[in-house]
Amino acid sequence: MNIQETIAGAKKIVLKFGSNSLAKADGTINLDFLNTVAQECAALIAQGKQVILVSSGAQVAGISTISGWAHKKDQHYRQALCAIGQVELMDKWRAAFKKVDVHVAQLLFIKEDFEDYHHTLNMRNTLFTLVDEGVVPIINENDSVSFEENSIGDNDNLSALTAILWSADLLILFSDIDGVYTDNPKTSPDAKLVESVTDIPALLEQIKLGATNSFGTGGIRTKIQAAEKVTASGIPMVLANSKREHPISSLADGSVSGTLFAADSERVFHTVTGA
Repeated sequence: MNIQETIAGAKKIVLKFGSNSLAKADGTINLDFLNTVAQECAALIAQGKQVILVSSGAQVAGISTISGWAHKKDQHYRQALCAIGQVELMDKWRAAFKKVDVHVAQLLFIKEDFEDYHHTLNMRNTLFTLVDEGVVPIINENDSVSFEENSIGDNDNLSALTAILWSADLLILFSDIDGVYTDNPKTSPDAKLVESVTDIPALLEQIKLGATNSFGTGGIRTKIQAAEKVTASGIPMVLANSKREHPISSLADGSVSGTLFAADSERVFHTVTGA
């Protein structure tokens, strides 16, 4: 199946947006983007689909609120900034979804939540209740209380764990590139977009992994880790560019490309010639 067919066939979809997707060039929250996402999620719900968002951006929102803390590197300040920013981030998401008459709910997780049976049972039941009632859960890591040993570390892997917990049909990771390339497309003119992947080890032998981006905590490495998790659980994953106009519907109608990690036993991957 291609990306269009995969989205069309999925009822339960997890959408992950990283800090680079949510931030403008100056590092503040892009409200127009949030409004677009809310509109597109409402359209998915109208089609009978259920949606969960995994949203980064607490620290970005905190810096937008208290700009004087932007250069403070102390761990306590960073966690305090996330506490401030999480309120602002959710307020912006709530306002965006209110315009399309959709309620949202906030859930904050840490690694231990996915390792404790009672936690995972309650998390799963809460997610099912919310989406069954047409509410969009918005999930982030609880950065204000997490520390190195109990931190998931990035929202790519958090979204994968969420998709598995919820038994999702599809995970879509939105980044600032069109998908996985054979090399860094920003520096290598010969880089080609990898259109579909069903053998991740073979893919890793063929591509070069770049560094973390400016606002986020991940990079292509964590996105491939997320793909490994969900595809092993029978869930396909798409990596796509959030900077495209109407990023969700453009993927759904095939007007933009991405990388599909298929939950499939066929062991081959294909590149788009000349991409």
